[in-house]
Amino acid sequence: MADVSRRGFMLAAGITGMALGFGSASASARPARTTLEGAAQPAAGEGYRRLIAGPGWPQVVRTELAPADPGRLDRRTPVTAFTQFTDLHVTDAQSPARFEYLHPLAGGAFRPQETLGALSAAHLVQRVNELRTGPVTGRPMDFMITTGDSTDNHEFAELDWYFAVLNGGRIAQNTGAAHYEGVQDSGDPLYWHPEGGIEDRFRELGFPVLPGLLTDALRPFASPGLDIPWYAVFGNHDNSVMGTLADQAIPRVNEWYTGDRKIIGRDEREAREITEMMRGTREASGRMVLDGNTIVRTVTPDERRHPFTTEQFIAAHLDEANTGPGPVGHGFDADDPAPHYTFRIAPGVTGIAMDSTNTAGLAEGSLGLSQYRWLEEVLTRGSSGYYDEAGRKQVQHVTDEMFVLFSHHTSDTMTALWPDFRSPGEARVSGAGVVRLLQRFPNVLAWVNGHTHRNTITPHGADEPERGFWEINTASHVDFPQLARVIEIADNHDGTVSLFTTLIEADSPYQADYDDRSPAALAALYRELSFNDPHTDLSQLGDHTDRNTELLLPGRLPH
Repeated sequence: MADVSRRGFMLAAGITGMALGFGSASASARPARTTLEGAAQPAAGEGYRRLIAGPGWPQVVRTELAPADPGRLDRRTPVTAFTQFTDLHVTDAQSPARFEYLHPLAGGAFRPQETLGALSAAHLVQRVNELRTGPVTGRPMDFMITTGDSTDNHEFAELDWYFAVLNGGRIAQNTGAAHYEGVQDSGDPLYWHPEGGIEDRFRELGFPVLPGLLTDALRPFASPGLDIPWYAVFGNHDNSVMGTLADQAIPRVNEWYTGDRKIIGRDEREAREITEMMRGTREASGRMVLDGNTIVRTVTPDERRHPFTTEQFIAAHLDEANTGPGPVGHGFDADDPAPHYTFRIAPGVTGIAMDSTNTAGLAEGSLGLSQYRWLEEVLTRGSSGYYDEAGRKQVQHVTDEMFVLFSHHTSDTMTALWPDFRSPGEARVSGAGVVRLLQRFPNVLAWVNGHTHRNTITPHGADEPERGFWEINTASHVDFPQLARVIEIADNHDGTVSLFTTLIEADSPYQADYDDRSPAALAALYRELSFNDPHTDLSQLGDHTDRNTELLLPGRLPH
Protein backbone atom coordinates (compact mmCIF):
# COMPACT_ATOMS: atom_id res chain seq x y z
CA MET A 1 0.00 0.00 0.00
CA ALA A 2 1.06 3.63 -0.34
CA ASP A 3 0.55 6.72 1.82
CA VAL A 4 1.40 10.36 1.26
CA SER A 5 3.87 11.26 3.99
CA ARG A 6 2.60 14.04 6.28
CA ARG A 7 6.07 14.88 7.48
CA GLY A 8 7.35 15.13 3.91
CA PHE A 9 11.06 15.69 3.62
CA MET A 10 13.94 17.66 5.08
CA LEU A 11 15.92 19.99 2.86
CA ALA A 12 19.63 20.21 3.42
CA ALA A 13 20.28 23.66 4.83
CA GLY A 14 22.40 26.36 3.26
CA ILE A 15 22.47 25.11 -0.32
CA THR A 16 22.44 27.76 -3.02
CA GLY A 17 22.67 27.57 -6.78
CA MET A 18 25.68 28.78 -8.74
CA ALA A 19 25.67 30.27 -12.20
CA LEU A 20 28.39 28.62 -14.28
CA GLY A 21 28.37 30.55 -17.50
CA PHE A 22 24.98 29.59 -18.89
CA GLY A 23 23.83 33.17 -19.21
CA SER A 24 20.41 34.50 -18.27
CA ALA A 25 17.06 33.97 -19.93
CA SER A 26 14.22 36.50 -19.92
CA ALA A 27 11.96 33.90 -18.48
CA SER A 28 9.78 32.72 -15.64
CA ALA A 29 11.49 31.46 -12.48
CA ARG A 30 13.75 28.47 -12.79
CA PRO A 31 12.45 25.14 -11.54
CA ALA A 32 12.58 24.33 -7.85
CA ARG A 33 15.46 22.21 -6.59
CA THR A 34 13.35 19.06 -6.90
CA THR A 35 9.86 18.05 -7.96
CA LEU A 36 8.92 17.80 -4.29
CA GLU A 37 8.72 21.60 -4.43
CA GLY A 38 7.47 22.21 -7.97
CA ALA A 39 7.25 20.72 -11.47
CA ALA A 40 6.45 21.82 -15.01
CA GLN A 41 2.86 21.97 -16.10
CA PRO A 42 1.19 23.38 -19.23
CA ALA A 43 -0.48 26.76 -19.25
CA ALA A 44 -4.25 26.75 -19.61
CA GLY A 45 -5.66 26.45 -23.10
CA GLU A 46 -5.79 24.11 -26.06
CA GLY A 47 -3.32 23.15 -28.78
CA TYR A 48 0.31 24.19 -28.51
CA ARG A 49 0.93 25.31 -24.95
CA ARG A 50 3.79 26.89 -23.09
CA LEU A 51 4.95 25.57 -19.72
CA ILE A 52 4.66 27.19 -16.32
CA ALA A 53 5.62 26.27 -12.77
CA GLY A 54 3.17 23.89 -11.17
CA PRO A 55 2.86 22.42 -7.68
CA GLY A 56 5.27 19.84 -6.36
CA TRP A 57 4.55 16.14 -6.27
CA PRO A 58 4.10 14.52 -2.85
CA GLN A 59 6.38 11.99 -1.27
CA VAL A 60 4.51 8.66 -1.11
CA VAL A 61 5.39 5.99 1.44
CA ARG A 62 5.15 2.50 -0.07
CA THR A 63 4.89 -0.45 2.29
CA GLU A 64 4.22 -3.41 -0.02
CA LEU A 65 7.50 -5.06 1.05
CA ALA A 66 7.83 -3.89 4.68
CA PRO A 67 5.82 -1.90 7.25
CA ALA A 68 6.58 1.71 8.14
CA ASP A 69 7.29 2.32 11.83
CA PRO A 70 6.56 6.00 12.65
CA GLY A 71 9.65 6.10 14.86
CA ARG A 72 11.97 5.54 11.90
CA LEU A 73 11.93 9.26 11.07
CA ASP A 74 14.04 10.06 14.13
CA ARG A 75 16.26 6.95 14.02
CA ARG A 76 17.32 6.65 10.41
CA THR A 77 20.92 6.92 9.28
CA PRO A 78 21.72 7.88 5.68
CA VAL A 79 24.04 5.49 3.86
CA THR A 80 24.31 6.91 0.33
CA ALA A 81 22.76 9.36 -2.12
CA PHE A 82 23.21 9.19 -5.88
CA THR A 83 21.56 10.35 -9.09
CA GLN A 84 20.36 8.34 -12.06
CA PHE A 85 20.39 9.83 -15.57
CA THR A 86 18.82 7.70 -18.26
CA ASP A 87 18.05 7.87 -21.98
CA LEU A 88 19.77 11.17 -22.70
CA HIS A 89 19.75 10.27 -26.43
CA VAL A 90 22.35 12.88 -27.37
CA THR A 91 21.60 13.07 -31.09
CA ASP A 92 23.42 13.86 -34.30
CA ALA A 93 20.29 15.29 -35.89
CA GLN A 94 21.93 15.60 -39.33
CA SER A 95 23.23 12.06 -39.64
CA PRO A 96 22.39 10.13 -42.83
CA ALA A 97 21.90 7.00 -40.68
CA ARG A 98 18.51 7.99 -39.29
CA PHE A 99 14.87 7.13 -39.97
CA GLU A 100 13.12 10.46 -39.39
CA TYR A 101 10.60 9.70 -42.12
CA LEU A 102 9.15 6.94 -39.90
CA HIS A 103 7.99 9.33 -37.18
CA PRO A 104 4.27 9.22 -38.08
CA LEU A 105 4.52 5.48 -37.33
CA ALA A 106 7.25 5.50 -34.67
CA GLY A 107 7.47 8.75 -32.73
CA GLY A 108 11.07 8.40 -31.56
CA ALA A 109 12.36 8.55 -35.14
CA PHE A 110 12.12 12.36 -35.10
CA ARG A 111 11.69 14.83 -32.26
CA PRO A 112 11.24 18.56 -32.85
CA GLN A 113 13.66 19.34 -30.00
CA GLU A 114 16.48 16.97 -30.94
CA THR A 115 19.02 19.60 -32.09
CA LEU A 116 19.09 20.93 -28.49
CA GLY A 117 19.62 17.69 -26.57
CA ALA A 118 23.24 18.10 -25.47
CA LEU A 119 22.56 21.66 -24.33
CA SER A 120 19.64 20.60 -22.18
CA ALA A 121 21.61 17.64 -20.77
CA ALA A 122 24.24 20.14 -19.64
CA HIS A 123 21.50 21.93 -17.69
CA LEU A 124 20.60 18.63 -16.04
CA VAL A 125 24.25 18.36 -14.99
CA GLN A 126 23.98 21.88 -13.61
CA ARG A 127 20.94 20.89 -11.57
CA VAL A 128 22.85 18.02 -9.91
CA ASN A 129 25.80 20.29 -9.17
CA GLU A 130 23.47 22.80 -7.50
CA LEU A 131 21.61 20.14 -5.55
CA ARG A 132 24.78 18.72 -3.96
CA THR A 133 22.94 16.57 -1.41
CA GLY A 134 20.07 14.12 -1.25
CA PRO A 135 16.91 16.19 -0.72
CA VAL A 136 15.51 13.87 1.98
CA THR A 137 18.49 12.82 4.10
CA GLY A 138 20.90 15.67 3.36
CA ARG A 139 23.58 13.09 2.55
CA PRO A 140 26.22 14.54 0.13
CA MET A 141 25.76 13.16 -3.38
CA ASP A 142 28.16 10.25 -3.93
CA PHE A 143 27.92 9.70 -7.69
CA MET A 144 25.78 9.75 -10.82
CA ILE A 145 25.08 6.70 -12.98
CA THR A 146 23.65 6.85 -16.48
CA THR A 147 21.60 3.76 -17.33
CA GLY A 148 22.08 3.67 -21.09
CA ASP A 149 20.96 5.22 -24.36
CA SER A 150 23.33 8.07 -23.68
CA THR A 151 23.74 8.37 -27.45
CA ASP A 152 20.93 8.09 -29.96
CA ASN A 153 22.64 6.30 -32.84
CA HIS A 154 25.98 5.03 -31.47
CA GLU A 155 28.10 7.53 -33.40
CA PHE A 156 31.52 8.71 -32.28
CA ALA A 157 30.34 12.33 -32.58
CA GLU A 158 27.48 11.65 -30.17
CA LEU A 159 29.87 9.84 -27.81
CA ASP A 160 32.20 12.88 -27.80
CA TRP A 161 29.28 15.19 -26.93
CA TYR A 162 28.17 12.86 -24.14
CA PHE A 163 31.63 12.95 -22.55
CA ALA A 164 31.78 16.74 -22.87
CA VAL A 165 28.35 17.09 -21.22
CA LEU A 166 29.26 14.92 -18.24
CA ASN A 167 32.93 15.90 -17.86
CA GLY A 168 32.67 19.54 -18.89
CA GLY A 169 33.82 21.38 -21.99
CA ARG A 170 32.68 23.23 -25.08
CA ILE A 171 30.26 21.47 -27.41
CA ALA A 172 28.84 22.25 -30.82
CA GLN A 173 26.11 19.68 -31.53
CA ASN A 174 26.89 19.69 -35.23
CA THR A 175 28.42 17.42 -37.85
CA GLY A 176 29.05 17.90 -41.56
CA ALA A 177 28.87 21.48 -42.78
CA ALA A 178 29.01 24.60 -40.63
CA HIS A 179 25.32 25.12 -41.42
CA TYR A 180 22.35 22.85 -40.71
CA GLU A 181 21.71 20.02 -43.21
CA GLY A 182 19.02 17.90 -41.54
CA VAL A 183 15.32 17.35 -42.16
CA GLN A 184 14.11 20.55 -40.50
CA ASP A 185 14.95 22.78 -43.45
CA SER A 186 14.30 20.15 -46.13
CA GLY A 187 10.95 21.51 -47.30
CA ASP A 188 9.22 18.23 -46.47
CA PRO A 189 6.00 19.01 -44.54
CA LEU A 190 6.50 15.86 -42.48
CA TYR A 191 8.83 17.80 -40.14
CA TRP A 192 8.73 20.99 -38.07
CA HIS A 193 10.51 23.81 -39.93
CA PRO A 194 11.35 26.37 -37.23
CA GLU A 195 12.53 28.88 -39.83
CA GLY A 196 9.05 28.94 -41.42
CA GLY A 197 8.39 29.10 -45.13
CA ILE A 198 6.31 25.92 -45.22
CA GLU A 199 3.01 24.85 -43.68
CA ASP A 200 4.21 21.60 -42.17
CA ARG A 201 2.37 19.17 -39.88
CA PHE A 202 3.77 20.83 -36.78
CA ARG A 203 2.77 24.36 -37.80
CA GLU A 204 -0.78 23.03 -38.17
CA LEU A 205 -0.54 22.06 -34.47
CA GLY A 206 0.52 25.57 -33.44
CA PHE A 207 4.31 25.19 -33.35
CA PRO A 208 5.96 28.62 -33.58
CA VAL A 209 8.13 30.10 -36.31
CA LEU A 210 11.55 30.81 -34.79
CA PRO A 211 13.87 32.37 -37.40
CA GLY A 212 17.52 31.56 -36.85
CA LEU A 213 16.87 28.70 -34.42
CA LEU A 214 18.76 26.07 -36.42
CA THR A 215 21.81 28.31 -36.61
CA ASP A 216 21.60 29.04 -32.89
CA ALA A 217 21.22 25.34 -32.08
CA LEU A 218 24.59 24.63 -33.73
CA ARG A 219 26.48 27.32 -31.82
CA PRO A 220 29.09 26.11 -29.31
CA PHE A 221 28.16 26.20 -25.64
CA ALA A 222 29.90 25.19 -22.42
CA SER A 223 28.86 22.38 -20.11
CA PRO A 224 30.04 22.75 -16.51
CA GLY A 225 30.58 18.99 -16.13
CA LEU A 226 29.59 17.01 -13.06
CA ASP A 227 31.19 17.78 -9.72
CA ILE A 228 30.79 14.15 -8.62
CA PRO A 229 32.09 10.82 -9.99
CA TRP A 230 29.92 9.05 -12.54
CA TYR A 231 29.38 5.53 -13.87
CA ALA A 232 28.01 4.25 -17.16
CA VAL A 233 25.72 1.46 -18.36
CA PHE A 234 25.29 0.39 -21.98
CA GLY A 235 21.92 0.83 -23.80
CA ASN A 236 20.49 -0.48 -27.06
CA HIS A 237 20.88 2.93 -28.74
CA ASP A 238 24.56 2.73 -27.76
CA ASN A 239 25.11 -0.42 -29.82
CA SER A 240 22.59 -0.58 -32.71
CA VAL A 241 21.36 1.50 -35.62
CA MET A 242 18.73 3.78 -34.03
CA GLY A 243 18.71 1.35 -31.12
CA THR A 244 16.96 -1.30 -33.18
CA LEU A 245 18.88 -2.82 -36.08
CA ALA A 246 22.23 -4.55 -35.66
CA ASP A 247 25.02 -3.13 -37.78
CA GLN A 248 25.47 -6.62 -39.22
CA ALA A 249 21.98 -6.40 -40.74
CA ILE A 250 22.76 -3.30 -42.83
CA PRO A 251 24.94 -3.60 -45.96
CA ARG A 252 27.60 -0.90 -46.28
CA VAL A 253 26.62 0.36 -42.83
CA ASN A 254 29.77 2.43 -42.28
CA GLU A 255 29.45 4.07 -45.70
CA TRP A 256 25.82 4.90 -44.90
CA TYR A 257 26.77 6.67 -41.67
CA THR A 258 29.69 8.62 -43.10
CA GLY A 259 28.38 9.20 -46.63
CA ASP A 260 26.59 12.13 -48.29
CA ARG A 261 23.17 10.58 -49.00
CA LYS A 262 20.47 11.38 -46.42
CA ILE A 263 16.96 9.99 -46.92
CA ILE A 264 14.36 12.53 -45.82
CA GLY A 265 11.22 11.00 -47.34
CA ARG A 266 9.97 7.60 -48.36
CA ASP A 267 7.11 5.82 -50.05
CA GLU A 268 4.42 5.21 -47.39
CA ARG A 269 4.21 1.48 -48.07
CA GLU A 270 7.97 1.09 -47.69
CA ALA A 271 7.94 3.18 -44.51
CA ARG A 272 5.37 0.82 -43.02
CA GLU A 273 7.43 -2.20 -44.00
CA ILE A 274 10.56 -0.75 -42.38
CA THR A 275 8.59 0.09 -39.23
CA GLU A 276 7.31 -3.50 -39.08
CA MET A 277 10.87 -4.74 -39.58
CA MET A 278 12.11 -2.61 -36.68
CA ARG A 279 9.30 -3.91 -34.47
CA GLY A 280 10.19 -7.49 -35.30
CA THR A 281 6.99 -8.29 -37.18
CA ARG A 282 8.70 -8.52 -40.57
CA GLU A 283 11.96 -10.22 -41.51
CA ALA A 284 14.88 -7.79 -41.38
CA SER A 285 16.32 -6.64 -44.68
CA GLY A 286 19.06 -4.06 -44.46
CA ARG A 287 18.85 -3.41 -48.19
CA MET A 288 15.25 -2.27 -47.67
CA VAL A 289 16.59 0.49 -45.39
CA LEU A 290 19.00 1.91 -47.95
CA ASP A 291 17.16 1.40 -51.22
CA GLY A 292 13.67 1.98 -52.56
CA ASN A 293 11.49 4.95 -53.46
CA THR A 294 13.17 7.73 -51.51
CA ILE A 295 13.56 11.49 -51.38
CA VAL A 296 17.23 12.20 -50.78
CA ARG A 297 19.24 15.29 -49.97
CA THR A 298 22.99 15.59 -50.26
CA VAL A 299 24.79 16.35 -47.00
CA THR A 300 28.41 16.97 -46.11
CA PRO A 301 30.14 13.68 -45.20
CA ASP A 302 31.77 13.43 -41.78
CA GLU A 303 33.93 10.60 -40.45
CA ARG A 304 32.90 11.50 -36.89
CA ARG A 305 29.56 9.85 -37.66
CA HIS A 306 31.21 6.42 -37.81
CA PRO A 307 29.37 3.99 -35.47
CA PHE A 308 31.26 2.65 -32.46
CA THR A 309 31.24 -0.92 -31.15
CA THR A 310 30.74 -2.18 -27.61
CA GLU A 311 34.51 -2.55 -27.26
CA GLN A 312 35.08 1.01 -28.50
CA PHE A 313 32.43 2.37 -26.10
CA ILE A 314 34.28 0.76 -23.18
CA ALA A 315 37.69 1.88 -24.48
CA ALA A 316 36.48 5.47 -24.74
CA HIS A 317 35.43 5.41 -21.07
CA LEU A 318 38.86 4.03 -20.15
CA ASP A 319 40.66 6.77 -22.08
CA GLU A 320 42.31 9.13 -19.58
CA ALA A 321 41.10 12.08 -21.66
CA ASN A 322 37.54 11.15 -20.66
CA THR A 323 38.05 10.61 -16.93
CA GLY A 324 36.59 13.96 -15.83
CA PRO A 325 35.61 13.74 -12.13
CA GLY A 326 36.31 10.00 -12.26
CA PRO A 327 36.57 7.24 -11.60
CA VAL A 328 38.98 6.11 -14.31
CA GLY A 329 36.89 4.01 -16.69
CA HIS A 330 33.60 5.12 -15.09
CA GLY A 331 33.16 1.57 -13.82
CA PHE A 332 34.73 -0.28 -16.75
CA ASP A 333 37.97 -2.12 -15.95
CA ALA A 334 41.01 -2.05 -18.25
CA ASP A 335 42.17 -5.44 -16.90
CA ASP A 336 38.77 -7.01 -17.59
CA PRO A 337 37.00 -4.81 -20.18
CA ALA A 338 33.60 -6.48 -19.93
CA PRO A 339 30.40 -4.43 -20.34
CA HIS A 340 29.30 -5.49 -16.83
CA TYR A 341 31.06 -4.74 -13.54
CA THR A 342 30.68 -4.07 -9.82
CA PHE A 343 31.57 -0.93 -7.88
CA ARG A 344 31.51 0.26 -4.29
CA ILE A 345 28.51 2.45 -3.43
CA ALA A 346 29.07 2.68 0.34
CA PRO A 347 30.51 0.42 3.07
CA GLY A 348 28.51 -2.78 2.81
CA VAL A 349 26.69 -1.72 -0.38
CA THR A 350 27.83 -2.81 -3.86
CA GLY A 351 26.55 -1.61 -7.21
CA ILE A 352 26.17 -4.13 -10.03
CA ALA A 353 26.12 -2.69 -13.56
CA MET A 354 24.73 -5.08 -16.19
CA ASP A 355 24.73 -5.06 -19.98
CA SER A 356 21.13 -5.94 -20.85
CA THR A 357 21.45 -5.18 -24.58
CA ASN A 358 21.14 -7.75 -27.36
CA THR A 359 22.28 -6.64 -30.82
CA ALA A 360 19.97 -9.21 -32.40
CA GLY A 361 17.06 -8.20 -30.17
CA LEU A 362 15.74 -5.12 -31.94
CA ALA A 363 15.02 -2.66 -29.09
CA GLU A 364 14.56 -5.28 -26.38
CA GLY A 365 17.19 -6.96 -24.22
CA SER A 366 18.32 -10.00 -22.23
CA LEU A 367 21.42 -11.28 -20.43
CA GLY A 368 23.93 -13.66 -21.92
CA LEU A 369 24.25 -16.86 -19.91
CA SER A 370 27.85 -16.09 -18.91
CA GLN A 371 26.84 -12.68 -17.54
CA TYR A 372 23.91 -14.32 -15.71
CA ARG A 373 26.30 -16.81 -14.09
CA TRP A 374 28.65 -13.93 -13.19
CA LEU A 375 25.73 -12.10 -11.54
CA GLU A 376 24.78 -15.23 -9.60
CA GLU A 377 28.37 -15.59 -8.40
CA VAL A 378 28.58 -11.96 -7.25
CA LEU A 379 25.34 -12.29 -5.27
CA THR A 380 26.37 -15.63 -3.79
CA ARG A 381 29.75 -14.35 -2.60
CA GLY A 382 28.04 -11.49 -0.76
CA SER A 383 25.28 -13.50 0.92
CA SER A 384 25.46 -15.38 4.21
CA GLY A 385 22.20 -17.14 3.41
CA TYR A 386 20.41 -17.69 0.12
CA TYR A 387 18.42 -20.26 -1.85
CA ASP A 388 19.98 -22.28 -4.66
CA GLU A 389 18.29 -23.00 -7.99
CA ALA A 390 16.54 -26.04 -6.50
CA GLY A 391 15.07 -23.93 -3.67
CA ARG A 392 17.36 -25.34 -0.97
CA LYS A 393 18.54 -22.96 1.79
CA GLN A 394 22.30 -22.40 1.72
CA VAL A 395 24.25 -20.89 4.63
CA GLN A 396 27.73 -19.40 4.42
CA HIS A 397 29.93 -17.79 7.06
CA VAL A 398 30.27 -14.42 5.33
CA THR A 399 28.91 -10.98 6.03
CA ASP A 400 25.89 -9.95 4.02
CA GLU A 401 26.64 -7.30 1.41
CA MET A 402 23.69 -5.25 0.14
CA PHE A 403 23.30 -4.85 -3.62
CA VAL A 404 21.79 -2.30 -6.00
CA LEU A 405 21.60 -3.40 -9.63
CA PHE A 406 21.66 -1.12 -12.68
CA SER A 407 20.77 -1.90 -16.28
CA HIS A 408 19.26 -0.20 -19.28
CA HIS A 409 16.30 -2.53 -19.79
CA THR A 410 13.52 -3.28 -17.34
CA SER A 411 12.67 -6.82 -16.30
CA ASP A 412 9.65 -6.89 -18.62
CA THR A 413 11.53 -5.53 -21.67
CA MET A 414 14.22 -8.24 -21.50
CA THR A 415 12.43 -10.60 -23.84
CA ALA A 416 14.91 -10.94 -26.74
CA LEU A 417 16.18 -14.49 -26.37
CA TRP A 418 17.74 -15.15 -29.76
CA PRO A 419 21.58 -15.12 -29.79
CA ASP A 420 23.42 -11.81 -29.72
CA PHE A 421 25.68 -11.16 -32.73
CA ARG A 422 28.54 -10.44 -30.29
CA SER A 423 28.33 -13.98 -28.82
CA PRO A 424 26.33 -16.02 -31.34
CA GLY A 425 26.66 -19.37 -29.59
CA GLU A 426 25.50 -18.22 -26.17
CA ALA A 427 22.05 -18.79 -24.65
CA ARG A 428 20.16 -15.76 -23.32
CA VAL A 429 18.21 -15.19 -20.09
CA SER A 430 15.03 -13.13 -19.88
CA GLY A 431 14.18 -10.41 -17.38
CA ALA A 432 11.80 -12.82 -15.66
CA GLY A 433 14.73 -15.17 -15.17
CA VAL A 434 16.78 -12.38 -13.62
CA VAL A 435 13.92 -11.54 -11.23
CA ARG A 436 13.78 -15.18 -10.12
CA LEU A 437 17.53 -15.12 -9.50
CA LEU A 438 17.35 -11.95 -7.41
CA GLN A 439 14.50 -13.38 -5.34
CA ARG A 440 16.81 -16.15 -4.14
CA PHE A 441 18.87 -13.64 -2.15
CA PRO A 442 17.96 -11.63 0.97
CA ASN A 443 20.24 -8.68 0.26
CA VAL A 444 19.11 -7.15 -3.05
CA LEU A 445 17.71 -3.68 -2.39
CA ALA A 446 16.80 -2.44 -5.85
CA TRP A 447 17.13 -2.83 -9.59
CA VAL A 448 17.40 0.63 -11.24
CA ASN A 449 16.81 0.97 -14.98
CA GLY A 450 15.52 3.04 -17.92
CA HIS A 451 14.59 2.22 -21.55
CA THR A 452 10.81 2.70 -21.34
CA HIS A 453 10.96 6.52 -20.97
CA ARG A 454 8.43 6.05 -18.17
CA ASN A 455 8.35 6.40 -14.38
CA THR A 456 7.37 3.06 -12.86
CA ILE A 457 8.25 1.59 -9.45
CA THR A 458 7.45 -2.10 -8.99
CA PRO A 459 7.70 -4.23 -5.83
CA HIS A 460 9.02 -7.75 -6.40
CA GLY A 461 7.93 -9.72 -3.35
CA ALA A 462 9.01 -13.22 -2.37
CA ASP A 463 7.83 -15.99 -0.04
CA GLU A 464 10.31 -14.76 2.56
CA PRO A 465 9.88 -10.96 2.86
CA GLU A 466 13.63 -10.35 3.13
CA ARG A 467 14.06 -11.69 -0.43
CA GLY A 468 11.91 -8.98 -2.01
CA PHE A 469 13.34 -5.95 -3.84
CA TRP A 470 12.18 -2.81 -5.65
CA GLU A 471 12.48 -2.19 -9.38
CA ILE A 472 12.88 1.54 -10.06
CA ASN A 473 12.32 2.61 -13.68
CA THR A 474 12.87 6.27 -14.59
CA ALA A 475 11.62 8.41 -17.48
CA SER A 476 14.04 9.69 -20.10
CA HIS A 477 15.62 13.08 -20.54
CA VAL A 478 14.80 13.16 -24.27
CA ASP A 479 11.00 12.88 -24.08
CA PHE A 480 8.69 14.81 -21.76
CA PRO A 481 8.70 14.84 -18.71
CA GLN A 482 12.51 14.94 -19.06
CA LEU A 483 13.51 13.85 -15.57
CA ALA A 484 16.37 12.34 -13.63
CA ARG A 485 16.04 10.59 -10.27
CA VAL A 486 17.87 10.99 -6.97
CA ILE A 487 17.99 7.80 -4.89
CA GLU A 488 18.91 7.83 -1.20
CA ILE A 489 19.36 4.78 1.01
CA ALA A 490 18.89 4.94 4.78
CA ASP A 491 18.91 2.37 7.59
CA ASN A 492 15.89 2.81 9.88
CA HIS A 493 17.47 0.78 12.72
CA ASP A 494 14.28 -1.25 13.13
CA GLY A 495 15.01 -4.08 10.70
CA THR A 496 13.95 -2.04 7.66
CA VAL A 497 15.70 0.02 5.02
CA SER A 498 14.22 3.05 3.23
CA LEU A 499 14.96 3.94 -0.38
CA PHE A 500 13.96 7.52 -1.18
CA THR A 501 13.36 8.37 -4.83
CA THR A 502 13.05 12.02 -5.84
CA LEU A 503 12.65 13.24 -9.41
CA ILE A 504 14.49 16.33 -10.62
CA GLU A 505 14.27 18.51 -13.72
CA ALA A 506 17.02 20.36 -15.58
CA ASP A 507 17.70 23.79 -14.14
CA SER A 508 16.51 25.62 -17.30
CA PRO A 509 13.47 27.90 -16.94
CA TYR A 510 10.02 26.62 -17.79
CA GLN A 511 9.49 29.39 -20.32
CA ALA A 512 11.68 31.93 -22.14
CA ASP A 513 11.09 34.66 -24.70
CA TYR A 514 11.37 33.25 -28.19
CA ASP A 515 13.86 35.95 -29.22
CA ASP A 516 16.14 34.98 -26.32
CA ARG A 517 18.71 32.51 -27.64
CA SER A 518 20.87 32.19 -24.54
CA PRO A 519 21.75 28.60 -23.55
CA ALA A 520 19.20 28.73 -20.72
CA ALA A 521 16.45 29.87 -23.07
CA LEU A 522 17.28 27.18 -25.64
CA ALA A 523 17.24 24.53 -22.92
CA ALA A 524 13.81 25.84 -21.86
CA LEU A 525 12.65 25.48 -25.46
CA TYR A 526 13.88 21.88 -25.47
CA ARG A 527 11.45 21.04 -22.65
CA GLU A 528 8.59 23.04 -24.20
CA LEU A 529 8.93 21.38 -27.62
CA SER A 530 9.05 17.93 -26.03
CA PHE A 531 5.77 18.58 -24.22
CA ASN A 532 4.08 19.68 -27.45
CA ASP A 533 5.48 16.87 -29.61
CA PRO A 534 2.35 15.14 -31.02
CA HIS A 535 3.86 11.82 -29.93
CA THR A 536 4.13 12.86 -26.26
CA ASP A 537 2.51 10.39 -23.89
CA LEU A 538 1.72 12.03 -20.56
CA SER A 539 1.22 8.63 -18.93
CA GLN A 540 5.02 8.38 -18.97
CA LEU A 541 4.92 10.58 -15.88
CA GLY A 542 3.53 7.62 -13.95
CA ASP A 543 1.29 8.29 -11.00
CA HIS A 544 2.39 9.62 -7.61
CA THR A 545 3.44 6.15 -6.46
CA ASP A 546 6.01 6.07 -9.30
CA ARG A 547 7.59 9.46 -8.66
CA ASN A 548 8.72 10.78 -5.27
CA THR A 549 8.62 7.89 -2.83
CA GLU A 550 9.89 6.21 0.28
CA LEU A 551 10.25 2.51 -0.48
CA LEU A 552 10.53 0.25 2.56
CA LEU A 553 11.96 -3.26 2.63
CA PRO A 554 13.42 -5.60 5.27
CA GLY A 555 17.12 -5.31 6.04
CA ARG A 556 19.83 -3.68 8.07
CA LEU A 557 22.79 -1.84 6.62
CA PRO A 558 26.35 -1.77 8.00
CA HIS A 559 27.75 1.59 9.08
